Amino acid sequence: MMDRVSNGASTQVTTEELASRYGAAYKWYVSVTVLVGLIAMIASATIVNVAMPDIMGEFGMGQDQAQWLSTAFLASMTAAMLTATWAVKSFGSRGAYIISLLAFALGSLLGAFSTDDIALIIARTIQGAAAGLAQPLGMVAMFQVFPANRRGSAMGLYGMGVILAPALGPTAGGMLIDNYSWHYVFFLGLPFCVVGFLLASLFLPTVRDSKRPPFDWFGFILLSVSLAAFLAGLSNGQRLGWDSTFVIGSFCLATVTMCAFVAQERRAATPLLALDVYYNSRFVAASAVAFILGVGVYGSTYLVPLFVQTVQGYTPTESGLLLMPAGIALGMVFPLAGRLSDRFPPYILIFFGMILFAVSNYLMSDVGTDTAFWTFAAYIVLGRIGLGFIMPSLNNGALRVLDPYLISHGAGAINFIRQLGGAIGVDMLSVYLERQTTLYAHEINTMQPGTSTGVSALHLIAAALHRAGLTGATAAGEAHRFLSNMMAAQANVMGFRESFLLVAVIFFVALLPTWYMRAKRLPG
Repeated sequence: MMDRVSNGASTQVTTEELASRYGAAYKWYVSVTVLVGLIAMIASATIVNVAMPDIMGEFGMGQDQAQWLSTAFLASMTAAMLTATWAVKSFGSRGAYIISLLAFALGSLLGAFSTDDIALIIARTIQGAAAGLAQPLGMVAMFQVFPANRRGSAMGLYGMGVILAPALGPTAGGMLIDNYSWHYVFFLGLPFCVVGFLLASLFLPTVRDSKRPPFDWFGFILLSVSLAAFLAGLSNGQRLGWDSTFVIGSFCLATVTMCAFVAQERRAATPLLALDVYYNSRFVAASAVAFILGVGVYGSTYLVPLFVQTVQGYTPTESGLLLMPAGIALGMVFPLAGRLSDRFPPYILIFFGMILFAVSNYLMSDVGTDTAFWTFAAYIVLGRIGLGFIMPSLNNGALRVLDPYLISHGAGAINFIRQLGGAIGVDMLSVYLERQTTLYAHEINTMQPGTSTGVSALHLIAAALHRAGLTGATAAGEAHRFLSNMMAAQANVMGFRESFLLVAVIFFVALLPTWYMRAKRLPG
């Protein structure tokens, strides 16, 4: 193969030339280049979670509105992932990666200087789109520069960036919020963008098609509308009613546009999503596992900071530090899991990791206001160790069963389905948390007129307050307020417990498609 590819008047640098220029270390240069940008981008998916209470207070947002800060990021990331193949053909790996870095920097600046919730959601949408474009680019770049017998290790490194970043992001974000304000969390990724830009200019290839392929705008619009409509219906169902015109209309629109998207991708000359990858049953099984992985990673990372700040009264810094041991454990497990994925069938390591993560969330379904910091941290560490075994094996197992010409499409598809799980998971768990909290509040509400239990509880509390020096009327009012707050707090705790339990059940169910991946591998 020629080292350089001529494209009109320009000369393009290929991967082979760069590998020859930099020698055996080239694969590590590419890995660092990719991970620098990915860590900054993906960390921003969860870094805002610890800032949620502050943002809600400043802009007067309810929880159903605030969760769009996470959902908008994940939804735009999901849609943008499918543009990666077209972007590489049009601009080359270097150009596409640099575009994603510049877009992310723009979104970060817009977020930092936002003065209302609409601007902030737009900023999160831009950040998510940039992160969505960068992820498949990074996976393909690393997969291609490592030899076949080391690709499990490569996916381990890639997975470390994809999973470690959301785990460690809240720690840095919490420190910035406590010492400055929530605006500063958006500045955190900018230095990484500068470094990534410089490294990409040196180490990523510039090869692109001589003629820019057409972009499937119609498919992209259909997908975007479908995602937005589905998530809008899901997030508003609890507030407006699941039988409301808006919610039912949103779900109908999502269904129609998704069916139209599938039809469009079947006939498009350059589809965003190559449906050929789904003719492979093992890839379909891997996609099911990836979807559930997305639900668990982003859903649990959304729930944990929210729980410890709203229920246990942690500061943002303490909330972030709670996830720090899990991030360290994850960083230690990934290299080992990557090596093991080169030696053992992927389904074995995925099965083991799924069980660990399910058990972790089952243990968290018993947390309460008095759960100790290190007990909670240990539960999270157990789950992150499980994720460390899942990610490299899943990526390696999904791509190795595809024909070479489908690898780039497979990388985009597996990332797409994982992020789709993340976007739906955050929305779903937010709704489930609110619903379960409301149900438990009704169940434990002893303040209804005519109940002897409520009257007795109020009399006991009022008597205790009266002995403490309060007058009769004041004591009665404070007793009512105290009992109401106590019941609301207990309902909130039970809602979180049920949400953690739901994640555990989902991961136990995911053992079925994981087991299906044990089918015989394709030759080679």
